[in-house]
Amino acid sequence: MYIERQLQEKLDELSQGFPILSLTGPRQSGKTTLLRHVFSKLPYLNFEYPDVLELAQTDPRSFMDKYKGGAVFDEIQRYPELFSYLQVYSDENPDSRFVISGSQNFLMNQQISQTLAGRVALLRLLPFSAHELINAKVARIEDGSWDLILNGFYPRIYNQAPNLKIFYNSYIQTYLERDVALIRNITDTRSFRTFLRLLAGRAGQLLNMSALANDVGVGATTIKEWISVLETSYIIHLVQPFHKNYNKRISKSPKIYFVDTGLLCFLLNIHNREILESHPLIGAVFENFIISETLKYKWNRGDFDPIYYWRENNGKEIDLVLEHNNETYAIEIKSGRTFSLSYFKNLKTWLEISGSKPENNAVVYNGEHSMNTRSGALLQWHELESFLKNKIGL
Repeated sequence: MYIERQLQEKLDELSQGFPILSLTGPRQSGKTTLLRHVFSKLPYLNFEYPDVLELAQTDPRSFMDKYKGGAVFDEIQRYPELFSYLQVYSDENPDSRFVISGSQNFLMNQQISQTLAGRVALLRLLPFSAHELINAKVARIEDGSWDLILNGFYPRIYNQAPNLKIFYNSYIQTYLERDVALIRNITDTRSFRTFLRLLAGRAGQLLNMSALANDVGVGATTIKEWISVLETSYIIHLVQPFHKNYNKRISKSPKIYFVDTGLLCFLLNIHNREILESHPLIGAVFENFIISETLKYKWNRGDFDPIYYWRENNGKEIDLVLEHNNETYAIEIKSGRTFSLSYFKNLKTWLEISGSKPENNAVVYNGEHSMNTRSGALLQWHELESFLKNKIGL
């Protein structure tokens, strides 16, 4: 069953104005399925197949002559020399349409910036969003958020229904063996796995590389490299502090989030709903869910402007801050199912120091009621997308 992806509309739009489209995203996010669905009339070639890679490497000019009208080149980072040929062939054949895809953002962007700047539209595909699954009737709002958070959003989970433990364990093994080796020669896989689990325990927290280095037993430089690998492979996302310096009281360190909550739960040894609902990190896991859904909303619409958090040195914090058209939007995230007036405490502080409009602010929680207050809106978790659409559009 094909599940409609929100990014499809942006792909269709940009394919009319650019000779080359680039789509990156984590492994198993559905890039191949989406591209073969949208560009079904173009030849499809995957450079992870040894015969395809060898054919292109042996005689790249003849290879490109065969596909000069356009093609989908998947995992093209496996053959970076082909980017130069793409530049020439797209210039010589203005009616051609090339689509390139890969799971390594760093390797892809490195080649694009060197050879394809100005010719290519850049898009990113993350795993399913909650609304994509709800719209496809694969998930139901009435069932709540916990099962979605626990299962995660990789398409294979919903297409093939594998055992979650086996799927995520295999995902990590494949990731370690293939993707990481392309960027950094990581031979100490045991320490790297320890690092992954310790990082999961810090989801939603400020990044402290020195503390991580001490806990893992490696150098701070190594931690910095591993963080970079995870970020460029779309395993984690670092949210930076809001850049406007109100009274010089803000934090300067980024916060760590995992792109997929299923992987996060696996690394935290959360394997069923009962463990999740009683876990001491349930608040961080739910916060991670909302941050990830916000990224998906923006990236599915081609908006890569950063998202932020805001935090005073005294501990007062806003979990999510967005900027759009010179306005700021603040969102607090609460995992509780029962509303409390304390949910709006930090938003009231934010309103006082930022001067933003109350209607631009919201608390997203895991309960079943919605209402407007003087400090902002109270939203159920599944109403986040509607709030973002109404406020920042896209």
